[in-house]
Amino acid sequence: MKLSIVIPAHNEEGSIQKTVSELVQSLTDAAIDHEILVVNDNSTDKTKSILNDLSDQFPSFRYVDNTPPNGFGLAVRKGLESFSGDAVAIVMADGSDSPEDVVAYFRKLEEGFDCVFGSRFIKQGKTYDYPFIKLILNRLANLFIKALFGIRYNDVTNAFKMYRRETIEGLKPFLSHHFNLTVELPLKAITRGFSYSVLPNSWRNRTSGEAKLKIKEMGSRYLFIVLYCLIEKWLSLDDYKKAERVNL
Repeated sequence: MKLSIVIPAHNEEGSIQKTVSELVQSLTDAAIDHEILVVNDNSTDKTKSILNDLSDQFPSFRYVDNTPPNGFGLAVRKGLESFSGDAVAIVMADGSDSPEDVVAYFRKLEEGFDCVFGSRFIKQGKTYDYPFIKLILNRLANLFIKALFGIRYNDVTNAFKMYRRETIEGLKPFLSHHFNLTVELPLKAITRGFSYSVLPNSWRNRTSGEAKLKIKEMGSRYLFIVLYCLIEKWLSLDDYKKAERVNL
């Protein structure tokens, strides 16, 4: 399988070069066929200039420009329309996700799962410098989602996940424009019957640039997409369920 890494980037001049370089090194060392696809989300700093340099430096790297308006979900959706691999991982540009975890996710996907999700809040999962208020809101939101959907997975809001190409096709159409896409994708995968495995992963707070997630703006957006997925679960009569694989 070829693995694509989709990285949305809005004004990430301070971190994008290090993030890409470390990913390329880890994937090359693991002998994983890959592409790194950065979506330049209407950056106004030096991000695009750095992306041009990375294109010259790494044969497995390319980038595309997202057309306005910008937004995390819209940028990821652009990447999901443009990737070339058999599987795709969504990775943050700020270096918060571990390249070693990307390799571990891929090895698990090779076992036959449709998706691999991470949790920072199970045994061996780790967080470093997680803002306290954000942590409390995260745990409350995930507890709410677990109870509502009757699932054991406890880190649905974690952006760092991996999917097979056919899984991504099976989750369309996408609705979210912002960070609520990180909830839409796994909830649709779970309710539509795609198989998944959960691995511990680590998260490290950014050391440069500005966080793009604005908590006060996201509450209603997260709630909307959670309720949308719940209505689909209750009322769709399995219209969107994954078709059973047939061995010919």
